[in-house]
Amino acid sequence: MSVLSTIDEPAVITSAVSTPRPAFTLLRTILYRFASALFVLWGTVTITFLVLTTLPGDRATILLNITSGQAIERTPEELAPINALYGFDRPVLEQYVHYVLGLLRGDLGLSYELQRPVLSIIAEQIAPTFTLAVSALVLAWAFTVPWTLLTAGRGRRIGSVGSATETIMAGLPQYWVGILLLIVFAVQFRWFPVIGGTGFAGTVLPTITLAIPLAGFLGQSIRSEFDRTMHEPFVLSARARGMSRAGVRARHVLRHALIPGITLSGWAIGHLLSGTVLVETVFARPGLGSVLVNAVSNKDFALVSGILILNSFLYVVINLIVDMIYLTVDPRLRSAT
Repeated sequence: MSVLSTIDEPAVITSAVSTPRPAFTLLRTILYRFASALFVLWGTVTITFLVLTTLPGDRATILLNITSGQAIERTPEELAPINALYGFDRPVLEQYVHYVLGLLRGDLGLSYELQRPVLSIIAEQIAPTFTLAVSALVLAWAFTVPWTLLTAGRGRRIGSVGSATETIMAGLPQYWVGILLLIVFAVQFRWFPVIGGTGFAGTVLPTITLAIPLAGFLGQSIRSEFDRTMHEPFVLSARARGMSRAGVRARHVLRHALIPGITLSGWAIGHLLSGTVLVETVFARPGLGSVLVNAVSNKDFALVSGILILNSFLYVVINLIVDMIYLTVDPRLRSAT
């Protein structure tokens, strides 16, 4: 055995042992993101419980007043059965454990006003809201990608027009856009119904209302990354190999520029789910938005907390999916954690 082989062999073994395999690195990253998502959900549930237990006013009194329709003072004799039934008289820690265990079983509690399980109320209304949010996200992307390819990285004048358009779109208030679309296309032109429904015609205007500001935010985040990527060495290399300028922009530059937009999409879903409150009110559209408004006005804390927890759950799950897409688009990020 030569001296050279004696020296090099342990180094090769050490390098092979110390360098993690790509599959292991990806699995570790996925587990880390999953653990972070669970921690966020636990924090949301805990904060929601603390808010419910520390709100001013007695929960049993509020429940009785909602049920009877009379806002009056209640005697201890009247409150005792309610406190025993809902566990309001138990220690806070015991209430917290019971609350968390109920959530793990899918029990979001009982609506104070409707006297129905919160989960069943949400199940009836989540489809229109989720459909509206997803449609708005798809429409925003459908506008953003062609607009970025058309205006980004094409000189200062065209880039300024594209950036100014995105800034204006991002700054438009959703309720103002909704009212304007309603007046023009529903009242004057009568192309769409004034009172929105769950059908295609009743979904078009609410979808556009949510998609316009979101497209502005997505365009701003993608444009800056697109302009930066245009100066990367691999762009010059691709052009030197004979690829057309349009091909480089669409196949290489756009892929890197989409990463901030993909990350922003996770936030966008949570924003859209909360933004539907105003849009569903403007268009008189069924969904979680109108249910949440009624629950807040009637102090139906069980229903409000159930909707908030569900929104948080969807937000975390979608962000987890976005993280996985993020790692697929740019494999270099798999070793970031």
